[in-house]
Amino acid sequence: MVGRPAVGGGRWVEVDPGRVARWVAGFADRHGPPSTIVQAYGLLLDAPDGATAELHTPPGAPATSDVPGFVAAATTPRRIGLLLARKGAVAVGVAAGEELTVSKVDTRYVQGRTAAGGWSQQRFARRRDNQAKAALGDATELAVRLLLPEASSLSALVCGGDRRAVDTVLADRRLAPLAALRAERLLDVPEPRHAVLVGVIAAARAVRILVRDPVPPAEVTPRR
Repeated sequence: MVGRPAVGGGRWVEVDPGRVARWVAGFADRHGPPSTIVQAYGLLLDAPDGATAELHTPPGAPATSDVPGFVAAATTPRRIGLLLARKGAVAVGVAAGEELTVSKVDTRYVQGRTAAGGWSQQRFARRRDNQAKAALGDATELAVRLLLPEASSLSALVCGGDRRAVDTVLADRRLAPLAALRAERLLDVPEPRHAVLVGVIAAARAVRILVRDPVPPAEVTPRR
């Protein structure tokens, strides 16, 4: 399990729901039995040695008040919508637990940037913008066709890719029911493909934990 540095200190780790109970037990072994504090994001484990662990409720899971309830909620299968969008490519799907039950990937050519100058550069820029708008229009229609009918059965909508592209798709008024289900976190994914869509299911279900280690005592300089 590899941690990633967190802004403001600490590190993020992502844990499969089925391993959360074991992870919490290991945290208690290392730092002492922690107290559990309910927070807006989930649960805060506060250990006697000063270490803390923020257990963030995964998308679509209900709020809980203790670790056993948190684990039960995280491991319960849920239907989650998936929307991945980048320039010229979109992938949408529905995951029921760990299984992808609905999926569609669409790609459209969008010209890359050009080093040309003058009128040629402006013409290429306009063409590129028009291609990008058309691609996002196709992405919106795909979400309307495949995801919108599933909205009432979804616990959450997890998005990934380029934030501007995702925001543009969900800005369509028809997709308001989906936008209301959108999880806060945006997954960092490569250009959407079917394999990428399958791969993000684990990330969408994972429990994110922000770990902060105990602050070492300050060294006291002896007086002379």
